[in-house]
Amino acid sequence: MRFPSPLAAVALALLAAACSSTSSPATPSPSVKVTSSAPANPDAGLPTGTQLKALLVPASWFRPGFTLDPQGSVDTGGYYQPVTPPGPLKCKRLGGTSWVALGDGGAVSFAQNDYLNQNAGQYAQEIDVFQGTTAQQVMAKLRQMVASCPHFHDAQTSSTVTVTLRKGPQLGDDTLMIRLHDPRWAGDTTLEAVRVGHAVITVYFSGVSGTGQAQATKLAAAVTANVQKKG
Repeated sequence: MRFPSPLAAVALALLAAACSSTSSPATPSPSVKVTSSAPANPDAGLPTGTQLKALLVPASWFRPGFTLDPQGSVDTGGYYQPVTPPGPLKCKRLGGTSWVALGDGGAVSFAQNDYLNQNAGQYAQEIDVFQGTTAQQVMAKLRQMVASCPHFHDAQTSSTVTVTLRKGPQLGDDTLMIRLHDPRWAGDTTLEAVRVGHAVITVYFSGVSGTGQAQATKLAAAVTANVQKKG
């Protein structure tokens, strides 16, 4: 048995109502479903780069001697950028800031900055926001990258950097920690990634001594707290 189309049913109801001034307004049959042809906006409700910038820890959070690097301060402003995954990247990307790109996610908004002290080291903090379940995929991809990148070459020191995935602190919905060690470096570098909903927070600390774990974890916890309060 074939049923009349929804448009035909609505047209007949409207015609019946127009023919009688005393009849009550026609109501659609329960079988008639009114749907919108406009697709849902995948960016709806996601913070912009301007909003994310306000969630990065301020200059007052860092120890005296650390200053903002203007060239490393970037965000997507009040707009969303197209989803464009960067594609395969080399393992040496772990040795610098914006290492979240190794997760091959394609953020729609982000904010980042760096703080430097030539006598103490370098901090970097970044928040990237993704559509749908991409944030979970980014975390999984970062873990896969570490497994496929047990080491990489450091061109500055002509030496080999050892990459180790470690259990991160219990922050957000998911956390991972990466340790970079090179015998020719003065100190190790620690990277941490924390997922909070659609956002992935990544931090970086490279010090002149020690592992850098305490500094990276403290920064990751502070940014995570900001994102959770906003959410």
